[in-house]
Amino acid sequence: QVQLRESGGGLVQAGGSLRLSCARSGFIFGITRMAWYRQAPGKQRELVASITRAGNTTYADSVKGRFTISEDNAKNTVYLQMNSLKPEDTAVYYCYIGNTVRAPYWGQGTQVTVSS
Repeated sequence: QVQLRESGGGLVQAGGSLRLSCARSGFIFGITRMAWYRQAPGKQRELVASITRAGNTTYADSVKGRFTISEDNAKNTVYLQMNSLKPEDTAVYYCYIGNTVRAPYWGQGTQVTVSS
């Protein structure tokens, strides 16, 4: 059974940094891309960053130059390094893994709160 375990969220002051991790257990066949989404209160869930198996990355305009997504294939872990955090980055962050076989996998979410 596949599980995604997120960690690294918390409370940080504006300008600070956090690194989110998403460790997966169990085998996922046909991974297409891995991503981080976020959802702030009263807002829709939005894509923050994604990375394909080939290593191609995309970022939301609001986080370009501040966030970096990466993968450690040996550890089955996807990371989101978040620097220069702003209060508007406050949200629940979700790990996502798309694949060719079934519906995508989602993590349970980790809260990130940035104080001004």
